[in-house]
Amino acid sequence: MMSLTSLLIVAPGGLAAAPRTPVNVPFGRNYVPSWAFDHIKYFNGGNEIQLTLDKSTGTGFQSKGSYLFGHFSMQIKMVPGDSAGTVTAFYLSSQNSEHDEIDFEFLGNRSGQPYILQTNVFTGGKGDREQRIYLWFDPTTGYHSYSILWNLYQIVFLVDDVPIRIFKNCKDLGVKFPFNQPMKIYSSLWNADDWATRGGLEKTDWSKAPFVASYRGFHVDGCEASVNAKFCDTQGKRWWDQKEFQDLDAFQYRRLQWVRQKYTIYNYCTDRTRFPLMPPECKSDRDIAA
Repeated sequence: MMSLTSLLIVAPGGLAAAPRTPVNVPFGRNYVPSWAFDHIKYFNGGNEIQLTLDKSTGTGFQSKGSYLFGHFSMQIKMVPGDSAGTVTAFYLSSQNSEHDEIDFEFLGNRSGQPYILQTNVFTGGKGDREQRIYLWFDPTTGYHSYSILWNLYQIVFLVDDVPIRIFKNCKDLGVKFPFNQPMKIYSSLWNADDWATRGGLEKTDWSKAPFVASYRGFHVDGCEASVNAKFCDTQGKRWWDQKEFQDLDAFQYRRLQWVRQKYTIYNYCTDRTRFPLMPPECKSDRDIAA
């Protein structure tokens, strides 16, 4: 059985080009509250915040700017204890009917049960590309980094710099790819006990409220654009836009395969009930578990 430690040994040919280390900045540099302002608390000069969910409401925030491509990272400590029914979300989304969206959703669970991380990609208003994994650590006991690298060639989801999913640009296969709709960054903590935990069987226990998720980091390194922009004016000039970020290399694919083999619990690519024919992007993304 492979361990993460064994995968950290440098593969022949050298280490892949890992994303640059995120730059930690205060919340107010890149973000503003978007709803239920009184359910956001600020600490350490705004370098750390807490989102609070109670029976009256959850809360959320969004980026000040919109972006076409970039590297976006957040350090989050999830709701501890009995978090069943709650969802902590970190995602990018455009603002129109045929929207693009790149999602991290953390699904709470009963005490002692593991969190589930669900990812999804919407292109041109179409989603249904859910993948679910368990994490290899307890996300409630400390901060961990959750990042999205998005360029014209691929979208990479990373957890503590480990790639857990890729979505390649497969326009040649007839699959839409987010490339011309600027997206804002959003995060929220909310009640979703109609579906989040065991398909809605486990309801939120409000006697355990308030539920609190903690954030820091707030890293944004993207091509900022107006909502109407159709292209990035720095195309090809940013670090995340260079050749070494057009694909994962063998080392990174090994780490992705480790996640696939040990921690994946649902993958739309292998769901023949929903998709009798495998979606065309799955083979290109190497999203078929070994």
